[in-house]
Amino acid sequence: QVQLVESGGGLVQAGGSLRLSCAASGVTFSTYDMAWFRQNPGQERDFVAAIRWSGSSTFYADSVKGRFTISRDNAKNTVYLQMNSLKPEDTAVYYCAARPRYYSGTYYSFRDYPSWGQGTQVTVSS
Repeated sequence: QVQLVESGGGLVQAGGSLRLSCAASGVTFSTYDMAWFRQNPGQERDFVAAIRWSGSSTFYADSVKGRFTISRDNAKNTVYLQMNSLKPEDTAVYYCAARPRYYSGTYYSFRDYPSWGQGTQVTVSS
């Protein structure tokens, strides 16, 4: 069973940057697809970005394309989300998610990821 621990959230002004990290343990990290989702109270968990187990492909929500970058370091068992040009509407709890490679399902739905971290709060002030 994979354990995921997010870090790096906080309060930032609009236009600023943050880098989220998600450290994985308990599995062979390099065989897992990784993703970031975000959620506000009373709303569904929304897709932000994903990266294939090999790192060969990345996927982004339209709302973050050109501003956010997902990457991974398999030697450190860590996936990152670099967030630039932050907007107040980026405010949410950000969750790291994982699934084994070749898992059936899309990259974009929270229902297709069986493993989750505890989340880290990102607040962007205007």
